[in-house]
Amino acid sequence: MSITRIQSFAFAGIEAQPVEVQVQIAAGLPVFLVVGLADKAVAESRERVRAALTAMGLALPAKRILVNLAPADLQKEGSHFDLPIALGVLTAMDVLPAEEMARFAAIGELSLDGRLAPVAGVLPAAIAAGARDLGLICPAAQGPEAGWAGEIGVLAPADLLALINHFRGEALLEPPPRGRFQAPSRQPDLADVRGMDGARRALEIAAAGQHNLLMIGAPGGGKSMLAARLPGLLPDLTPREALEVSMVHSVAGLLSEGRLVTRPPFREPHHSASMAAIAGGGNRARPGEISLAHRGVLFLDEFPEFPRAALEALRQPLETGRTTVARAAAHVTYPARFQLVAAMNPCRCGHLFDAARACGRAPRCGEDYQGRISGPLLDRIDLVVEIAPASPAELMRAPPGERSETVAARVAACRAIQRARQGEGVGNADLAGDAIALDAAARALAEQAADRLHLSARGLTRILRVARTIADLAGVDVVRREHVAEAIAYRHRQPGRAAPARRLAAQAGD
Repeated sequence: MSITRIQSFAFAGIEAQPVEVQVQIAAGLPVFLVVGLADKAVAESRERVRAALTAMGLALPAKRILVNLAPADLQKEGSHFDLPIALGVLTAMDVLPAEEMARFAAIGELSLDGRLAPVAGVLPAAIAAGARDLGLICPAAQGPEAGWAGEIGVLAPADLLALINHFRGEALLEPPPRGRFQAPSRQPDLADVRGMDGARRALEIAAAGQHNLLMIGAPGGGKSMLAARLPGLLPDLTPREALEVSMVHSVAGLLSEGRLVTRPPFREPHHSASMAAIAGGGNRARPGEISLAHRGVLFLDEFPEFPRAALEALRQPLETGRTTVARAAAHVTYPARFQLVAAMNPCRCGHLFDAARACGRAPRCGEDYQGRISGPLLDRIDLVVEIAPASPAELMRAPPGERSETVAARVAACRAIQRARQGEGVGNADLAGDAIALDAAARALAEQAADRLHLSARGLTRILRVARTIADLAGVDVVRREHVAEAIAYRHRQPGRAAPARRLAAQAGD
């Protein structure tokens, strides 16, 4: 009686934690047991393994087969343990050589006919295997994905029989093809947006500094149209960022054809999404929309219509860049450094600023509607812009705006300035207030704004961050008074009332 060991992985967030699949075949009543804190999908693997072996003409021995997933106190979830369990059983039956199997980790789901089906988490598993000087055995469709882990041995068979023939030297497996990059998608052009100069300017500032943006305007005013054009202004992800984002998408099972994500993600969930869908969670603590938008954009249309709990769940990730899903058995942390872009009507009917169409409750209806967004969440939004609806005649006469590629070039130049000054991965949206160089007039205006507008420390810091981005777009090393004045003008204002931030900004520009 001996014990065979096959390496595999469980996932905690995007981290692949090592799991040793131990298989013992001993004398006793015929039984197939899987132990080690396995969920239902793992426990059912014994039937898939049995069926796959039967399809190849192999039968399990009439003995006691015990599979232990160690460490036993770590929760094991998912069907990806099918393949390592099957390999452990075949090694214990002397069908596969134990010495060769010790050089590989394995991950994959078995079909009843022995074929290998794709599973989530191949990229983090391949990286973890490489860190332990192991190769990785995975489904054929995910061989290119595993190849992004670097110089590790990858075997990507289409079925279990092909893998057995490889280790027996009867038909060697070819190395999987090299992974490809995400195919570029056609983005709508900013030139389609006519007029709306203030909103276009805010969108450019948001793209350049990765600032959070809220657009308020009547239905059909162009808010969603502007948001859809933001991805076309953003530069490609750096190699490190691309790997981070791809690992999140791999764990979520969204890495199509093993293509590395090279463009910032753009996620736009419906306003009926639950808190677990937005922040992450569920029975298996899957990544939510804020993690799938990591290093990209999370667009929330109809902002106040989202569940209050889902919106409040954004507050901590907006500050820390990560989210933790707490469960009784475990705490799972996912990266969530995203740029929030939101759009909303000024009131329930949407015509608060149109005297001819506004309801009889104006401006109270606007205050009540916007009151659904809590003050602490609004305090985390850097830019708030009101979009006034243009008449059809104005739209017809307005000339086309700048093309996306022109604005994107300015955004890329601004991002390059930030990398040179702050290093890779630290944008203006993450700067500390004392790291922003201000001249005397700009500092005096910032202090005046903090006093007259009753800004929190966070609100003041965010004004300075926006001012830093405006200065970078202008190619200026030190933030000046006019840059701070423009940043102040973007602070949130109560609907239907005088705008103290705009008045102060106008006074500063005089």
